[in-house]
Amino acid sequence: MSPLRVQQDATYAGDGYWTWSVWLEGPAAELDQVSYVEYTLDRTFPDPVRRMRDRESRFRLATGGWGEFTIYVKVVFRDGSRRSIDHQLSLARAVEEPAPR
Repeated sequence: MSPLRVQQDATYAGDGYWTWSVWLEGPAAELDQVSYVEYTLDRTFPDPVRRMRDRESRFRLATGGWGEFTIYVKVVFRDGSRRSIDHQLSLARAVEEPAPR
């Protein structure tokens, strides 16, 4: 089993909206074997299937939205093999929105 895993960060942008990103973590030698990563987002996103090829960013996808959902991740290796990973996007509110006055 590949030691690759999906990581994420999320920042509350206000008014119920979050900016977030997901990327692959793992040993450099394993990341070097990845051709691309395909992220399938919720169907409410425009162009919900996003293909990332930038190894230097660890195949990072940066976007935003208002809700949590499962991201379906397909890692495609240079040798043609594939690995699927499901990642539950979590938007833990680190900063509360101020109460209306």
